[in-house]
Amino acid sequence: MNPIKAWLEEHAYFDRLLTVLLEEADALNAGDMPSYELLLDVISYLRDYSDQVHHPREDEAFRRLASHSPELRPTLARLHQEHRVIAESGERLRERVEEAAAGAVMPRAAIQSAAATFVVYYRNHIATEENEVLPAAARELSEEDWAAARNAAPSLGNPLVGESANERFRNLRRRIAAEAVSVPRTHQGSPATSRGLSWRPDGS
Repeated sequence: MNPIKAWLEEHAYFDRLLTVLLEEADALNAGDMPSYELLLDVISYLRDYSDQVHHPREDEAFRRLASHSPELRPTLARLHQEHRVIAESGERLRERVEEAAAGAVMPRAAIQSAAATFVVYYRNHIATEENEVLPAAARELSEEDWAAARNAAPSLGNPLVGESANERFRNLRRRIAAEAVSVPRTHQGSPATSRGLSWRPDGS
């Protein structure tokens, strides 16, 4: 699979998950009861798969890209730091949701604020990668570089898709599919797409 396509494909899934996260958190503002199980599934996926697989591979790609494109070093260093910030923000959100699911009394605004912070960090991070880094990565990184990036993290299958799909995430997969139909995500204007590197869910 083209590594840029794979990168964009995972970003597309992350974006849909962030939409689900916001919708469930917004239910609190409307006085409704959110699905804490769904919230925890979203957070667990983003904290576990993204932080253990996606981000370590990005970090290795960033390290190698910095040697090819010195002008990007400040941006790449910031993105690397943001991986830590996103992980910490996600963990704080998970703790609040777990407490609420267990019956703890807490202001609804505490979960809403934590969710909004996490989503803003994540989406701004993705936008920077797609607009400033992916075009250079597609141009500069060699097959050897991409192989090193793949090997920087365990070869864990994506628990949301394909043969590696985890039964735990069945309801979440259905929700993501519904989001994709109602609000399809496009990369119009994305440098990667303008280079003809569009994404499809099957990675082709």
